[in-house]
Amino acid sequence: MSGSAGSSHTNKELFERACRVIPGGVNSPVRAFKSVGGVPFFVSRGKGAYLFDEEGKGYIDYIQSYGAVILGHADDRITTAIDHAALSGSTFGAPTLSEIILAEMIVDRVEGCDMVRLTSSGTEAAMSAIRLARGFTRRDKVLKFDGCYHGHSDALLVGGGSGIASLGIPDSIGIPRDAVSNTIVAPYNEIPPIDDSYAAVIVEPVAANMGLVPPNAGFLEELRRLCSENGVVLIFDEVITGFRISSGGASEYFGVIPDLWCFGKVIGGGLPIGAFAGRQEIMELLAPVGPVYQAGTLSGNPLATAAGVTVLSLLDESMYHRLASTAERLAQGLNDALTNSGIEAHVPRVSSLVGLFFGSETVTNYTSAKKSVSIGLYPKFFRGMLNRGVALAPGPYEAIFPSLSHTQIEVDRTIEAAAEAANLLIDRGAVNC
Repeated sequence: MSGSAGSSHTNKELFERACRVIPGGVNSPVRAFKSVGGVPFFVSRGKGAYLFDEEGKGYIDYIQSYGAVILGHADDRITTAIDHAALSGSTFGAPTLSEIILAEMIVDRVEGCDMVRLTSSGTEAAMSAIRLARGFTRRDKVLKFDGCYHGHSDALLVGGGSGIASLGIPDSIGIPRDAVSNTIVAPYNEIPPIDDSYAAVIVEPVAANMGLVPPNAGFLEELRRLCSENGVVLIFDEVITGFRISSGGASEYFGVIPDLWCFGKVIGGGLPIGAFAGRQEIMELLAPVGPVYQAGTLSGNPLATAAGVTVLSLLDESMYHRLASTAERLAQGLNDALTNSGIEAHVPRVSSLVGLFFGSETVTNYTSAKKSVSIGLYPKFFRGMLNRGVALAPGPYEAIFPSLSHTQIEVDRTIEAAAEAANLLIDRGAVNC
């Protein structure tokens, strides 16, 4: 598959050039291809379900900016909204109407959510939600779950998945011990003791940074019960699941309502954004109304809010049904392609989110996810797919993101590529049959 003629530079040349001025040659670690080998491709443009690199090669894209793109790349309705907003100015450091509209749309869609504060990233949203929960409860301890990623703030990076896991980094140096002294880490899908010494429990309702791991039956419900009984703030990190798996996100999908939410990705229409939201009595502790301080120069950026308002206005129930159907076809096809070739694998799906694990064991937490990754097949499968024009995330702990621009044609081509890549692994003896 090819696009335009491409630039005069190869991906290898561009990576070497980038490494001279950018640490590791990338501005987010997993992009470096370190866990899958080879040189990253440098994107020149995207359209719909496809990416094109600087060499002119095209790929069916299932990264979709790690879930930030849901309509497909360069959707005309989104680019028109951004263009229109940009003509009036790109940032003001002052309130705008589009901030109100986006906040109203979030509140209207999410049951139990009364107020929204916009930020510039999911990391900011999670960091601020924790501060707010501590201010509300006047407690310090926070419970998170192993393998769940809530951004790269010091207190939450412990036990993180995603790029941290892909690179084999045990959290990060540079974080003072005191910064994580009040962060308790428990296995995902297991209920730890929760008492009134905790300020908050923060969780990905669907873990999507250690691969895709659905919550066990009753897991979220029991967290809700224990938090309610002990006056603990329950925070759903829906930066990935928010407005992707249903109109009201994971809280609607599972019927469990937290006290606070973290949003991002989809609500920016592909532009940088984040938000934390929740019950009025908690949210009104934020400055300038209350004593919990949080701020951001570019928070509520008019380009991002214009894109976000547009994308949310387009996402109706029929679109969610179509997206889930596409994901179901993809998940079943990938599972069949791998298992029919003799490779043991699991392809979990939650609505429009798809995962991929190698091995016979069903993955329910970070420990079993790491066991699957240790088999070592993902890098080989990734290269096989990329060579066949299919771009998966360059790390085994990421989810697969079909978009509304992926049609049956792209899905069928992907399944065909997966069968070829799987058979090649067998032929080359990469799998112990």
